[in-house]
Amino acid sequence: MTLRIGAALSQNGDPRAAAIEAAQEAAAALAGERADVAVVFASGTHLTAPEAVLEGVQEALAPGQLVGCGASGVLAAGVEVEAGTALAVWAAALGDGAVHAFHSTSVSAQRPGLDPVAVRLSGVPEVGGASAVIVLPDPYTFDTDALLFTLRDQRPQMPVLGGHVSGRTAEGGAALFVGEDVVEDGAVGLVFEGVTVMPCVSQGAAPLGPELTITGCEGRVIHELAGKPALVKLREVFDELSEHDRALLGTGLLLGLVIDSGQPEYEQGDFLVRGVVGADTDNGSIALGEGVHAGQIVRLHARNAASADLDLNEALRARREALGGSAAGALCFTCTGRGRAMFGEADHDAAALARVLDGAAAGFFAVGEIGPVHGECRQHSFSASVAVFGD
Repeated sequence: MTLRIGAALSQNGDPRAAAIEAAQEAAAALAGERADVAVVFASGTHLTAPEAVLEGVQEALAPGQLVGCGASGVLAAGVEVEAGTALAVWAAALGDGAVHAFHSTSVSAQRPGLDPVAVRLSGVPEVGGASAVIVLPDPYTFDTDALLFTLRDQRPQMPVLGGHVSGRTAEGGAALFVGEDVVEDGAVGLVFEGVTVMPCVSQGAAPLGPELTITGCEGRVIHELAGKPALVKLREVFDELSEHDRALLGTGLLLGLVIDSGQPEYEQGDFLVRGVVGADTDNGSIALGEGVHAGQIVRLHARNAASADLDLNEALRARREALGGSAAGALCFTCTGRGRAMFGEADHDAAALARVLDGAAAGFFAVGEIGPVHGECRQHSFSASVAVFGD
C-alpha cells in the first residue's frame, strides 16, 4: 500500500473550526485511506484553548495516533506564519508501516557521592525495530540530551528529529499534544517502523579559512589550535580572510567540528556548527557549546542568508534524489531565528520544501532543533531539521 501524506494550514481564529478545516484538507490527500497519524502545530490564541484544537482534529480526521505542540509560528503547504494565530495539520496513511506515540518525562535527583544531579527518564519508547523517531521536547522541563543518549544506546544510527516547543499555554506551561490530551511538561513524539524517513539537517553556515587541528583542550575549552593559543591562531586566520568573508563573521564567531574523521576531505554539512560562548584573553583559550577532543578538526564558519539558502536547497535535493526523485512529504522544524529575520522575506523554508520536495510538508518554528550530523543526533540552533518521508 502506498504511503500517503497530506498537510494544510488554517488561519481561522476559532480553534475548533481551524482544526476541522485544516484536518479535512489534509485528509483529502489520503485518497480515502484512514490517517494512521496526525501531527498538529498551533500558535497564537489557539493556545488558550488547545483542547478545542484536538477535538476538531479528532472529529475531522480520527487519526490512529496524534502528537503535536504549541508554537510561536507554524508552516505548511509552502506558507509560514511566524507570529499570530494559525494551525498546521500533517496527516499520513502509512501503508504497511506503523507508528506509536509516546509521552516522556524527566526527573532530576541529587545523588551524593556520584553526579551532583542525575536525570531519570520515564516513558522512553522501545525503538529496537524503529526506522526513525520524531520528538517534541519542552526545553524547560525535559532533558533532551538524556533522551538522545538513551535512544542511541538502543539503536545507534537511527535518525531522531524534532524541535523544542516554542509556544506556551495561558498558564505558562508547555502545550504538548498526545492523543486527546494536552500535557504541560516533558516531551511527546512518534516512533516509526517500516517507514522510510531520511534526515536532513541544514545548519545554514558556510566554512571559511583553513582546517585547524585542536592540539590542546579540556572539556568544552580549546586551549590550542595548530600548536598556538586558540585566539592567536583564529586571529591569524581572520587576518588572511577576504574583506567579504570578514564581514560575514560579524554575525558571531562559529566553529565547525568534524564528527566523522574518516573522510579524505570535509565540506559544508560535514561539520557540527557551534558558537564560541566565551574567551580568555590572558591565556588565549576559547569555550564552545560542545565538548571537544585533541586531534579533532575544526574550521571557522559564518552564517548568513545566502549560505543558509544554498545549504537547505542542496540538502533537500540530495534527499529527493536518494528517494528516487520524489518524496511523499516532510516534517520541518525550523529555528525561530530563521524566517524573515534571516532571509528578509516570508515563507523561505516552507517554500523550499514545497519547491524541492513537491510533497506535503508541515512544521513549526522551534527554539532548538534536533537532528543527526553524520549519524550522531544532536541539538542545534539557527538550523532547519527536516524529516523527509519516502514511499
